[in-house]
Amino acid sequence: MKNIVVLLVLLSMIFVGVSSPISSAQTKNKVAFYYNIRNLGAKGDGKTLDTDAINKAIETAAKAGGGTVYFPAGTYLSFSIRLKSNITIYLDNGATLLAADPEKHKGKYDSFEPNEWDMYQDFGHSHWKNSLMWGIGIENFAIIGNGRIDGLGLSKRSPGPQKPRTDGETPTSMKDNPSPLGELSPLKEMEGLGTKAIALKLSKNITLKDFSIYRGGHFALLATGVDNLTIDGLRVDTNRDGFDIDACRNVRISNVHVNTPNDDAIVLKSSYGLGFARATENVTITNSQVSGFDLGTMLDGTYQTTQEFAPDKDRSTGRIKFGTESNGGFKNITISNINFVHCRGLAIETVDGGNIEDISITNITMRDILTAPFFIRLGKRQRGPVNSPIAKVKRINISNVVVSDARSEYASIIAGLQESLVEDVNFSNIYIQYKGGGTKEDALREVPQNEKNYPEPSMFGVLPASTFYIRHAKNITFDNIRVSFQKEDFRPAFVLDNVHGIDFDRLKIWTNSKLFSLKNVSDFTVTNSKNTDDTKLEKVEKKDF
Repeated sequence: MKNIVVLLVLLSMIFVGVSSPISSAQTKNKVAFYYNIRNLGAKGDGKTLDTDAINKAIETAAKAGGGTVYFPAGTYLSFSIRLKSNITIYLDNGATLLAADPEKHKGKYDSFEPNEWDMYQDFGHSHWKNSLMWGIGIENFAIIGNGRIDGLGLSKRSPGPQKPRTDGETPTSMKDNPSPLGELSPLKEMEGLGTKAIALKLSKNITLKDFSIYRGGHFALLATGVDNLTIDGLRVDTNRDGFDIDACRNVRISNVHVNTPNDDAIVLKSSYGLGFARATENVTITNSQVSGFDLGTMLDGTYQTTQEFAPDKDRSTGRIKFGTESNGGFKNITISNINFVHCRGLAIETVDGGNIEDISITNITMRDILTAPFFIRLGKRQRGPVNSPIAKVKRINISNVVVSDARSEYASIIAGLQESLVEDVNFSNIYIQYKGGGTKEDALREVPQNEKNYPEPSMFGVLPASTFYIRHAKNITFDNIRVSFQKEDFRPAFVLDNVHGIDFDRLKIWTNSKLFSLKNVSDFTVTNSKNTDDTKLEKVEKKDF
């Protein structure tokens, strides 16, 4: 009976708006606090700034040892909200946290903090406080509920890395290494702007569950150096990146739908923003969908595809990607049960010195894929401290993937470096349907190295291969691979350049063109395959068949 009374009191605090603590005697020495932000001055009318009331509720709860800050139905206009440890923010159905616009409303977002390492990554990865919601060094924190965060007033701008500062000098973006979107802007122009919906740094035990984010700015979520992060059931429809998981450990992402036509949906990074290289590791991504539909049309259920190109002119994005920031590398990552729809394919990239190791990807469907279905790139942009090492890529397993209606200019790509080969990659049980249409002239193209270029499948131009282009790699396996084309493609299916130790078994490529074009290849075998005899080659300088 006593427990029932306590439960009724708790419910009344949420729905009636009581903000008093329950006594320790009533909860057997556990003190629980529930704060309705309306009780602390929030109007929820979408016109009045509720920043102070929200921050007051969080501060009051934190001083009392923690609790739940409750947002009932309404629209809460706000600038920066400062998150604290031991707090749960509950966004109820019908509640919208609306990002204020500095040009329209009387206020501004918290200033971005100094970062002496901001010459090594874009502005957005170097700062956290200039956000709608931010927390640094917090723990045991959650945002839950079926409400919405709307980043209407957030900026999606992203200046490139900043030059080292000197006294009295206004830092400007590095002209020799700009943002891939070409948005160059002095930092002074970013003052007062908010660029992220949620930003977390050096925190632990974080849960984000069930709410929606619309128009999240440069990042809907930037998590840097966060340990034990759980993201479950979120719906994100945003104008730049969805989730940026940067230098984080022990991350679980599940049951999410992330729609990002202008940038990446779920992206793992390992920047130098913390001042040291830290791997993103022990990550699970599962039971989710990523897409590149027009902004807002995932949340409203219309799923429109009128927008063709992202800001980098490479078609809508919306994918899962490792990189581009990759100083610390990526280790022990599993990705399973994912739908890619109207977006680019899977991208696994390291170009700043961090290794990629122990990756397992399985049970993937891709439909209406706008660039390469698979892109594995080891480069040497080396955007980091002097003498950063050249990266290594090894032990990647990709299995049980079905791809349909894929653009075929760039085929799929495995591309390492002459001095650092991509190693130990296994593809099994893969079906790809390409649009086809490659020409005989395309088959003759010489592919540039572009070792320091920003990594995208388009970086090499139209490829001479229709199915896979593989260069600077070793110990690669293809097992049970089936490929078809919507229209005839005159390029060889597989083009191999400087590849050592590669096995093909059970290939079925529905093409009238050559299957293989080999250059500087050793330890090559093909068995049990359509349109070719079993073949073993110890070493070959050049051979087409």
